[in-house]
Amino acid sequence: MKKAAFFACLCCTLFSCSNVEKKASEKLQVAREAFERGDYSEAKIQIDSIKILYPKAFETRREGIGLMRQVALGEQEKTLLYLDSMLQEKQKAVDAIKGNYVFEKDAEYQKTGNYLHPSQVIEKNLHRSYLRFQVDENGVMSMTSIYCGPYNIHHTAVKVTAPDGSFAETPAAKDSYETTDLGEKIEKADYKLGEDGNVISFLNLNKDKNIRVKYLGERPYSTTLSPNDRKAVAAVYELAQLLSSITEIKKNMEEANLKIEFIKRKIAEEEKKEAE
Repeated sequence: MKKAAFFACLCCTLFSCSNVEKKASEKLQVAREAFERGDYSEAKIQIDSIKILYPKAFETRREGIGLMRQVALGEQEKTLLYLDSMLQEKQKAVDAIKGNYVFEKDAEYQKTGNYLHPSQVIEKNLHRSYLRFQVDENGVMSMTSIYCGPYNIHHTAVKVTAPDGSFAETPAAKDSYETTDLGEKIEKADYKLGEDGNVISFLNLNKDKNIRVKYLGERPYSTTLSPNDRKAVAAVYELAQLLSSITEIKKNMEEANLKIEFIKRKIAEEEKKEAE
């Protein structure tokens, strides 16, 4: 009797295990079909459900891990294709307008060049106090407050005000310097987009308005943003958005390629183990 009961229990266990593997395999097949049609989200859901519903279906779960790697590889390759198309689109947009800017780069001292609006090249703005805008090749935009006058004001920040009273103000510049040229006092302070107290975005938003610029220093000094300077901030801001997008896309493409290499290496290692 005991032997009969033992064999009966054993048969039940084997049948149960076989049934579990069968149901798990059905889930895995659904996952494979989803993977084949490019529905990676559904494939992942089905693979994850095997682990939850059939934790003892060890063989099917092992196959599921292999399929999950294929899914991850497919996702990254799909992402890479999308990023590449986005990169081409942004690059076309840059190529269409970059001829409207002056590109400055000293090959001896600079690794990265800068784009300026033609109206703001140094040669056209000697002896003038104004806000100068530029963007480097990676899309990092910056603003320089330039003061020229008979005496120093020792400024380290600027405040810009629109006709309706709204305003923005930079924090103290991290990079500023002063010099004298033939008796003329020259001061410059630099502010990067994102570290400028929202001044650059404020100027771009109000590019069609008469903006008052107040230099914040030991002595008071104010001026008005000229029409050309308003055009410059809007034009450089537009290019900066495109260039920074390109930089971000390239960064994401590099990350996707690294993930693809990692997944392929894991797949190769598993195939090698199975062959052995």
